[in-house]
Amino acid sequence: MEPITLTTDRLLLRPLGPADEDAVYAACQDPEIPRWTPVPSPYTREHAADFIGRIAREGWRDGSFYNFGVFTRDGGALVGAMGLVRLAGALPAPNHQAELGYWTAKEQRGKGYTAEAGRAVCSWAFTALGAERIEWYAEAGNEGSRAVALKIGFLMEGTVRSKIIHEGTRRDAWVGSLLPSDWGRESATPYLPYGGR
Repeated sequence: MEPITLTTDRLLLRPLGPADEDAVYAACQDPEIPRWTPVPSPYTREHAADFIGRIAREGWRDGSFYNFGVFTRDGGALVGAMGLVRLAGALPAPNHQAELGYWTAKEQRGKGYTAEAGRAVCSWAFTALGAERIEWYAEAGNEGSRAVALKIGFLMEGTVRSKIIHEGTRRDAWVGSLLPSDWGRESATPYLPYGGR
C-alpha cells in the first residue's frame, strides 16, 4: 500500500522520513519508552535511521505494518509514533484484525494527542482497510497506555498471562479491543456476542 497522511483538528499523521531521525532519536532517549515498548535500549541514531528508512517503509510496502509519525499541526513538533501491526497479511485479510501500538514523546504526554491520533488511525482502519477488530496490548502495569486506549474507546478484556517477551522475560499483558459496532458502525462479518443466539 502507498503510505497515506491523516489529519485531525490538532495533528498530522504521516510516514516518518529522514528529516525526522533526530526527533525520533531524541524522543526514544526517554527510559519510559523502551521500558514499556519493544523500542531497543539503548536507542541509537542507527536504530532511528533503520526504523524510518527500512522497517516502516517495508511495512507500508508489504502491508504488514502501517506506521505514522504523529506531529502537531501547529509547529510540526513530534508527538510520537503510532501504527497498526500484526496485520495477518495485508488488510483486508481473511480475519480483518490488527493491533494498535504507540509511544508518545515525554513532553507531549497529558495533552490528549495520542488518543486523538488513535481515533483517527482506528477510523481509517475500519473504513479504508475493512478492519473488524482492533486489539491493544500493553504490559500489565502500563497505566499510561491503558488510559489512552480507554480514551480511544477500547473495551478492556482482561489480563493475558505470559503474552509479552520483554528484556528476556515473559510478562503478563493487559488486552483490549475495539470493534466497529463500538462506534455504531457496520461490520462486513456479523458479530454474535456470547449468549446472543
